[in-house]
Amino acid sequence: MKFLLSPLFCLILLSACTVGPDFKTPPPPPAQSYTAEDEALSTEQHVLLGQQIQSEWWTLFSSPPLNDVIKQAVANNYDMTTAKERVAQANEVVRAEQGNLFPQVSLGATAGNQLYGVALFGPVNFSIPAFTYYELGPTLTWTPDLFGGTRRSIEQQKAYADYQTQQLNATYITLTGNVVALSLTLATTQAELNAVSQIIDEDKKNLQLIQAAFEAGANSKMEILDAKRQLENDEVLLPPLQQQLSTTRHALAILVGKSPANWTPPDFALSDFVLPQTLPVSLPSELVRKRPDILAAEANLHAASAAIGIATANLYPSLTLTGNTLQEALTPASLFESNSTAWGVAASLTAPIFSGGTLSAQKRAAVHAYQAALAQYQQTILHAFAEVADDLSALQHDDATLMAQQLAFSSAEASLLLVEKSYQDGNTDSIHVHEAKRQLAAAQRNLILAQSQRFTDTAQLFISLGGSPATQ
Repeated sequence: MKFLLSPLFCLILLSACTVGPDFKTPPPPPAQSYTAEDEALSTEQHVLLGQQIQSEWWTLFSSPPLNDVIKQAVANNYDMTTAKERVAQANEVVRAEQGNLFPQVSLGATAGNQLYGVALFGPVNFSIPAFTYYELGPTLTWTPDLFGGTRRSIEQQKAYADYQTQQLNATYITLTGNVVALSLTLATTQAELNAVSQIIDEDKKNLQLIQAAFEAGANSKMEILDAKRQLENDEVLLPPLQQQLSTTRHALAILVGKSPANWTPPDFALSDFVLPQTLPVSLPSELVRKRPDILAAEANLHAASAAIGIATANLYPSLTLTGNTLQEALTPASLFESNSTAWGVAASLTAPIFSGGTLSAQKRAAVHAYQAALAQYQQTILHAFAEVADDLSALQHDDATLMAQQLAFSSAEASLLLVEKSYQDGNTDSIHVHEAKRQLAAAQRNLILAQSQRFTDTAQLFISLGGSPATQ
């Protein structure tokens, strides 16, 4: 017995060995900034490179109604609930896989009827009549993790759990970003509706004046038609804006987990939002440790690395130990008598010799899967860098657009003042005054769109920088 146990003990000691590669996070691409040197960023907002955004970045817009809607969305959104449950599921799968490291004990009971053939006992021609038997007892089975295949499986499941955690973070960031975007859309659309309604009012007044002048013989029929055409063209702008207002309200209701009929969003106004003047922007090397899509790609890479270890462990022998103690009897009444106790211990060793190349091919496939996951991880990082660069450039161009629209609005204001003075002096008619007011309303609408775009691009920058994760 001693000679049998010594080799067995040595084999079990080998369970400390774990084959396959140990995962290490690849270094990020060398980058100190997001844009080229010839794309120096100059915006009205101050970019603080190397700084981290605060946990709840949307509070930088200083809008209590927005903060309240986001709170409702985080608490009630069904996509968030789904993501949380998937994290919980993945963690339970890890615990289930960890259980494979330990011996498994089961309790079994058997009742049967048996008849042995005469040939079983050889030429003595001795036979045993049919009999009924009963067995009851525990069985222990243990497969020691000799080469770390089980530990690599646990490592793989932990990586999948990390992936689901990052998916939860991505869902959270997408949700909060969408709430901000839709809230800004509501405010912008309402402001556009007000501006377009003002334009239409001026069109109607202008048409009335032209018709009055025509009746007095001062204008032609063509001028009336031109005024009507202008009114009709501007009235066409209203239905799409009203539809956009409705669909945005409905979409926001869905985000907070409510039916559009049972929830009404606040009356957002652009004036209720404050544009953040400082923009903390993390370094590229810090971004790769923050963005959920990058961390999810890293978790997939980790799982692919563990899969190589699993495939490698399958190339080595496996040992299974079993033991049982049974109560065996021919009648239920005698099942628990002392002389009915039986036990058994067994060890089986299985080593692959020929598998038609299956096991080797599986390992090579795992290596290729790892290389594919590595390329995907690196590509995800590059896309993340490009998104931040795009958002920074967008803010720069937003400044230029906003400045141009502010100049156009100021010019329209100045033009209206001049026309009104000319009208007061008797040098022009009221038609030109209403046209100047119409042009001012149109300039105001363009200014609203430019202001809204800068708010939206600011929010998008915070999202591209990794936003605020649901888990820390």
